[in-house]
Amino acid sequence: MVVSSPRPVLVYDGDCAFCTRSARWVERRVDGRADVRPWQALDLDELGLTEDDVASAAWWVEGQRRDRGHRSIGRALIAIGGLWGLAGRLLLVPPVSWVAAPVYALVARYRHKMPGGTDACRIEDRPAAR
Repeated sequence: MVVSSPRPVLVYDGDCAFCTRSARWVERRVDGRADVRPWQALDLDELGLTEDDVASAAWWVEGQRRDRGHRSIGRALIAIGGLWGLAGRLLLVPPVSWVAAPVYALVARYRHKMPGGTDACRIEDRPAAR
């Protein structure tokens, strides 16, 4: 059963230093308009997600809406507002979204090589979901 959170939630991988650093950047700017939480500290069933879902991408959960990858980042930027909100809206519409999706996938795949990334960020070395 999916339980709607009173606020949107940006779900990220708390075992990944790059993801955590990026999530903290969002959290400092979102000013309470959304929660920013590592998936490891959440009841994924309540959010309508699985470990397989969150293993390789961030998620934005807002009511019954689930946005993955670049779309989750777009939604988080919209929640921040201002010029960041404009950038977030752009990430959600073609042709920007056509470029954003593969760029997000590339960053996620190589996040262990990004600034702040560590070997714990490697996706392919993760144990299989329980």
